[in-house]
Amino acid sequence: MTKIGCAGMLVEDTFCGPMDALPPEGQLLKLETMPVKAGGCAANVAIDLAKQDLRVDAVGCLGRDSSARVLLSCLKEHGVNCDQITRVGGHPTSKTVILLVAGEDRRYLHVFGSNRAFTVGHIDRKWVKTLKVFYLGGLCALPGVAIPELKDLLLFCRRHQVTTVVDVVVSQSWNQAQELRQLLPAIDYFLPNHDEARLITGESDTKAQLRAFRAAGARCVVITQGKGGAVAAVGRSFWTCSAYPVDCIDPSGSGDAFSAGIITGIAHGWPMPRMLRYASALGASATRAVGTTEGVFQAAEAEAFMSAHDLAEKREKF
Repeated sequence: MTKIGCAGMLVEDTFCGPMDALPPEGQLLKLETMPVKAGGCAANVAIDLAKQDLRVDAVGCLGRDSSARVLLSCLKEHGVNCDQITRVGGHPTSKTVILLVAGEDRRYLHVFGSNRAFTVGHIDRKWVKTLKVFYLGGLCALPGVAIPELKDLLLFCRRHQVTTVVDVVVSQSWNQAQELRQLLPAIDYFLPNHDEARLITGESDTKAQLRAFRAAGARCVVITQGKGGAVAAVGRSFWTCSAYPVDCIDPSGSGDAFSAGIITGIAHGWPMPRMLRYASALGASATRAVGTTEGVFQAAEAEAFMSAHDLAEKREKF
C-alpha cells in the first residue's frame, strides 16, 4: 500500500469561538466548547491524507508533557502512524490558541515549543526509502531545519524515487529568500500561498511569481489564493482554477487540506487538472467546521462533491 511521510510542525490547537466579539476588559465570555485538536502542518496533512484512505506516518518533535499525549492520541485515532515522532526534553509541546471572531480574521497565541528542536537528523533515511511521497510542512518556521541538510535529504529522495512536496510558513519579517530559492531545484512540488510567494519572489502578480519560481529551477509550483482559487506551473504550461464556494465557519487548515489533495493526486498518478480540483475540494471542505481537520472530506465525499459542483479551470502557455 502507498505510504506517505508527513514531517514538520506538530501543534496542539485550542479553538475559542466562533464568538460575536472578544469580551471587554475584565469581563467573562461564556463559550459552549473549547475543543483541543492536533494541529500544525504535518499533523493536519497527515490526518487529511488518512481520510483519503492513504497510509500515513507523521514525523516531528513533541515535548514530554500532557499536550504531547493529547496530540498523539488524536493522530492515532485517525489512523496516523506515530512511530517516527520524537519526544524531546527541554521544550514543551508546541501550542496555539486560535480566537475565532465573527467577521474578523483569526487571532493566534502561539508557543513555539518542541518544533524548535526538530532537525533533518530526526528523519530516518531508511524510513524515507519506504515512501511514495515525502512531505515537509512549515519550512521557514522550523529553525532547526538547515537548508543545506534539507537539500541533501531532498536529493536523497529523488535518487530513491520518492516524490517530495514542501510548503512554507513565511512571516512578514522573514529574510531568507535567497537561501530558499537555492533549495527549489531539489523540490518536486512547492506549495506556497500567494502572500508567501510574494515575499519569496518580490513579485505581486501570480504569473510573475510562477515565472520566478520556474526560473529558479522549481519543477512544479502550486500557489493557493484563498477565494481566488489556485494556479500551478509545470514546464511551460500553467493551470488556473477557481475555488469551490462553501459557507465558511473556520478557514483554519484549508491550506493544509489543499496540500493533502495535491499529495493524494501524486499518490494516484492523476493529471494536474484533476489534482487541482481534488485539492480545491478538500481545501473548501476544511472551512465547514471549527478546527483544522474536522470538516475535511473523506475520499468518497470529495468525489461526490466534485461530481455535484463545477469548477472553472484553464490551461495556458507561458
